[in-house]
Amino acid sequence: MGKVLFIRGGAVGDFILTMPAIKLMRDTLPDNGIEILGYPAIAELAVVSGLADRVRSIEDGRLATFFAPGAKLDPDWCSYLSGFDLVVSYLYDPDGYFSENLKVAGVKTLIRAPFRPDESEPHVPAAIQLARPLEEVALYLDDPELTLEYPVALARDQTGPLIALHPGSGSPTKNWPFTSWVEVLCHLGERFNDAEFVITAGEAEHERIGELTRLLRDTDIAYRLLVDQSLSELAAFYRDVDLYLGHDSGISHLAASAGAEAILLFGSTNPAIWAPATPRVRLVVSADGSPEGIHVSDVIEELNSWEWRK
Repeated sequence: MGKVLFIRGGAVGDFILTMPAIKLMRDTLPDNGIEILGYPAIAELAVVSGLADRVRSIEDGRLATFFAPGAKLDPDWCSYLSGFDLVVSYLYDPDGYFSENLKVAGVKTLIRAPFRPDESEPHVPAAIQLARPLEEVALYLDDPELTLEYPVALARDQTGPLIALHPGSGSPTKNWPFTSWVEVLCHLGERFNDAEFVITAGEAEHERIGELTRLLRDTDIAYRLLVDQSLSELAAFYRDVDLYLGHDSGISHLAASAGAEAILLFGSTNPAIWAPATPRVRLVVSADGSPEGIHVSDVIEELNSWEWRK
């Protein structure tokens, strides 16, 4: 098939849910050159895990004309895009202008893939939906489970379990109250007196995470913060944790793709579509579709079934 380009915008979770499709291409046709046109800070995950060869930024202003009908297209971009034997585009393109301009630019074979999975019944996992367009070139995703080889983290020196908590997400409507997380951490601290707790947060979460750390000052829980790491650095860290706790978020998908055992809380989103497809992840689902519908006792019950493997 030759050179393949995947075009994928969206947030962290959107990209990671697309990675099984990219992996399918890499595993089935290992001699193909694969590139990603996307946000470098996110799409670099495909390079460090060996699924793609390189990334080119989608944030080039010269690409804007590709979204307008009959526009004059940048010759450098036309030359770049026409160099691929197959282009798979996940961009939001309701009018088809972008797709039509790709053909004008000289793209030989174009597959239009969905920007967002269909949430109607029957509920199909997002990763399977996002891989289905590759059936046009006889590639079929049988198993959406994703476990990637990210760079190895630094050696551990603690004797107890390493437990990571990412208490944020892309939407406040998904987030469990901090007071509930504190109760859970206190329970784990009593169960494992030698546990190491690490709270991870992104750049946009500094102010909010401060609310959690203020609550933790009134407890005996010792923890450290891991903030502003690149996604590949976070992935390497999550590969080494014994347990990850979080919501339905892109970072939770990152932890799952790194092989972490996880307990994830689902409120407003449907886990049949959005949960990572792996038996290592266990779910606590809200009874009423809101984060407040998840009780601390529900999470502790799930935690009590988790066994740390020394």
